[in-house]
Amino acid sequence: MAPIPITIITGFLGSGKTTLILNLIPQLRAQSPNYRLALLKNEFGDVAVDSQLASSSAISGVQEMLGGCICCNLVGSLSPALAELETTVKPDRIIIETSGSAFPATLALEVNRLARDTGKYVLDGVVSVIDVENWQGYEDTSYTARIQARYTDLVVLNKWETAGEDRYDECLDRLGDLEVDVAKVKSDNGWVAMDVVFGVDGGLAQDLTEEEAAKTTANGHNHGQENGHDHKHGHQSEVEVLSVELKGDAGVAISTDKLEANLLRKAPKDEVYRIKAVATLSSLPKNSDPELPPPAEHPKGRYILNWAFGRWTYTPVAADGTEHASSSETPLRMTIITGRYESNKWKKLIEAGGVIEIDGGSKSDLVVTKVL
Repeated sequence: MAPIPITIITGFLGSGKTTLILNLIPQLRAQSPNYRLALLKNEFGDVAVDSQLASSSAISGVQEMLGGCICCNLVGSLSPALAELETTVKPDRIIIETSGSAFPATLALEVNRLARDTGKYVLDGVVSVIDVENWQGYEDTSYTARIQARYTDLVVLNKWETAGEDRYDECLDRLGDLEVDVAKVKSDNGWVAMDVVFGVDGGLAQDLTEEEAAKTTANGHNHGQENGHDHKHGHQSEVEVLSVELKGDAGVAISTDKLEANLLRKAPKDEVYRIKAVATLSSLPKNSDPELPPPAEHPKGRYILNWAFGRWTYTPVAADGTEHASSSETPLRMTIITGRYESNKWKKLIEAGGVIEIDGGSKSDLVVTKVL
């Protein structure tokens, strides 16, 4: 049998990786209704949010890798995760979607190693998604964001429509400063033709050496001198992660209006990068963009929330499917990803009350834990 092509999709937090993948699925199905696409998804925190979005979008199979980074402390789990997808889904292609903090070079090196050892896979290419509107901000502070843009075979320029021409041109200039000499393509609100994303036959996939990957990782794990202090920290410490869980009696729902007013609209995008949640809501929610179609009504008020840099969307949990164990039977499971040194502030704000409030039911217990 021919080896299974693997595409790695990377990009900083909130760049639009999952949206890009979801827009590829109908294209593949239109070409071949029986096409089997599998997703290996690495998420921060302990709640499978993006993978549940994918599961509700006719993707053939999903594997989650939670609570760590696929390019370092979870890299040893890559081989069994790929093997399980191969056995259970028999995919025509596998997409690996990294966390927003992963180094693509080290992951590509590991996929190449597995391809050589097993003969079952071939690395098709590495695709980096850049949020044009916000990249200037996090590119200044994140070594990982710069590495993701540099070690890639294709750059997808996302959210350029709302950024303006000046911001778009500045983003291209910054990429030029990083000596990013690869193909670049503008998305159409997160949509890119599948023939552009797949089959790039990338140079990174073919030519990456262990020395290059090791150098990248070493730089990322020792950022050297900052403000006169010696900060030695892993790339994951560029962000901090809170896990929020609300347990309650039957009938407990989260106040939709208060969640929007006190968290979604108020969280500054220079402090909070991402908010992901699965929740039972008290009323039909609204997306931040009024031009987007409203979410369909769920019979039990169960929705997936995806917030990035001040914008958010809601998607009903698949009504006919089994919810992932990380969020099932719980009124709220939420992951909040903040900038460095910001998580303690937001932990205290949420614990103080008023941000997440219940509507209905008689008893609830809110627990906020810093997991990274």
